[in-house]
Amino acid sequence: MFNADRRSLLLAAWWLLASVGTASAQDIRVTLLGTGTPAPVMNRFGASILVEAGDQKLLFDAGRGALQRLTQVGVNWRDVQGVFFTHLHSDHVVGFPDLWLTGWLVSQRQSPLSVWGPRGTKKMMAHLARAYEYDIAIRQADEKASAAGVVIVAEDVAEGFVYEKNGVVITPFAVDHAPVEPAFGYRIDYHGRSVVLSGDTRFSEHLIRRAAGVDLLIHEVAAIASHLRAGMAPEVAATIAAHHTSPEQAGEVFARVKPKLAVYSHIGRPSATEQDVIAPTRKAYAGPLELGEDLMVIDVGETVTVRRPAAASDSTRR
Repeated sequence: MFNADRRSLLLAAWWLLASVGTASAQDIRVTLLGTGTPAPVMNRFGASILVEAGDQKLLFDAGRGALQRLTQVGVNWRDVQGVFFTHLHSDHVVGFPDLWLTGWLVSQRQSPLSVWGPRGTKKMMAHLARAYEYDIAIRQADEKASAAGVVIVAEDVAEGFVYEKNGVVITPFAVDHAPVEPAFGYRIDYHGRSVVLSGDTRFSEHLIRRAAGVDLLIHEVAAIASHLRAGMAPEVAATIAAHHTSPEQAGEVFARVKPKLAVYSHIGRPSATEQDVIAPTRKAYAGPLELGEDLMVIDVGETVTVRRPAAASDSTRR
């Protein structure tokens, strides 16, 4: 059997080989680094999505294990230009200190990192810099780590903010994750290709408007029936249901948005099956749909192509 390091190298090699000759210069590549929830499980790491467009590599959320997943797909932290947070729940940000500090050292990052997120993001980044000030100082003095490479340039953004660079346009929009406010979804546009990330949300009319006709819609889902079968207390399940989107509701979203492909991520419960999630979605939506998994790669071009790390064949959605 292969040890863990050998498996990681093989996964990186698979990802690099999959990259060659597949995505054109005007495509968007999306890699699901983590598709899980706060549950500490090994098959679904914390919420995190890598988006590559043109010369840019951008991260959306940084849940538990984000750095390990980036390493598995062969992406160096020094090559990530920025991080966008959908909201500041711990399962979406808890992997950030590891990305930031370990990535700074291991990849020898030399340039500041831009971070964008809802109100409170700038304050959180300032507090992290203070919390780790001893480590930062000693790494610079002892290991000569780059002073610039550990700098975070953080900005609180609101709806109306637009990131635009080298043809990549990113727009946050408000979603309904009350009482967490603000909480954002993000739309990424590049040379006529488009991706929408829902973030955490209940059924959202605003998301439907912002995502209309998108190539790829990545949406969260909460399979409450699966939680209840697993023994979750009904009152806890009711709280989860009140903050998230059921498969049936997501089916209505997809039917109205009409994406080329819909993909589930941030899947609650992590062990939910296609029967738990896909089957109830089909009550309202008959279009292309995938149950996301960690390290799934989605190329958005003339067609939308999905590769699963454990699968030998590709699937193409038109």
